[in-house]
Amino acid sequence: MSQKKRLSAIMGAPLRSDAPAPPDSDIATTYAPVAGATATPEKRPSAARSMAAMWAASRSGPADPEATVVEIDPDLCDPSAIADRVPDATDAAFAAFVEQIRDEGQHTPILVRRHPSSAGRYEIAYGRRRTRAARAIGRPVRALVRDLSDADLLVAQGSENLAREDLSYIERAHFARNMERAGVAREVILKAMGVHRPDLANYLAVAQSIPEAVIAAIGPAPKIGRPRWLTLADRIRTADRDRIDAALASPSLAGKTSDERFAAILAALATAPKAAARPKAETVKDGRGVRFARVERSAAGLRVTVEEAAEPGFGEYLAGRLPELIAAYRASRG
Repeated sequence: MSQKKRLSAIMGAPLRSDAPAPPDSDIATTYAPVAGATATPEKRPSAARSMAAMWAASRSGPADPEATVVEIDPDLCDPSAIADRVPDATDAAFAAFVEQIRDEGQHTPILVRRHPSSAGRYEIAYGRRRTRAARAIGRPVRALVRDLSDADLLVAQGSENLAREDLSYIERAHFARNMERAGVAREVILKAMGVHRPDLANYLAVAQSIPEAVIAAIGPAPKIGRPRWLTLADRIRTADRDRIDAALASPSLAGKTSDERFAAILAALATAPKAAARPKAETVKDGRGVRFARVERSAAGLRVTVEEAAEPGFGEYLAGRLPELIAAYRASRG
């Protein structure tokens, strides 16, 4: 199913190929107000092909006042109860994102619903970073307010994820696991993720094998794919708890990017090569019970150490007789 068809299905409206053309994008439109929000004229650039714009374009019939873009105090907007993003305090891209919105404005509205349990508040389906940016700047966030069921909100949240190239593998896995833990039906998770059952099983397997503390310490790791996360999962399974805790608390993680933190923790949990077992020495004693030599056997050979204090000069005597001894040995073997 295409992205546009999936969104049309969420909104409960058929997708019409013969729908009338939308008004000219250069004409400002005044929108009806929504409780707790301020309506503003919306002038959409043609490049703003957001999920919200696609949904609005797929609507047929009379204009729906709830499909309008309004301005909302970002402090009234709560994130979805099921997180998709993995926080990263070292995300330098967010600071650049804030400056872009400060300079250019917010081109793409977020999607929210009225909060199901807190009057006067809203729950974000998608656009959490845009909401954070608006809060940081101190300006309202532009939003579409829709009546969405819990399932619709998740599918809308997931569909936006599919359109974002910067959502990492572990964030997708994290989103799938959070939905499963919340008791979301498997069919809804599949729609929200836009994947088939085998792919969802892979996401869940990775998310379930990586402790949340490890994900929190690493962050989104945008350049790390499934194979390397599986390698980390294998190392976590074989490492003891103290070693894992030490890797997560290492001062060397400070100042590193999320991908670098992943590499550091992966290396810290690598299985150290086992030191070769030292061969056990055999003691050689004379007829009086005095130890005068030690014999050590290993795969590489045999070592004889003469105790010089016990029998002074015997070591030199033995060394001098070695040619004679090897000849006698060979003769004995025929």
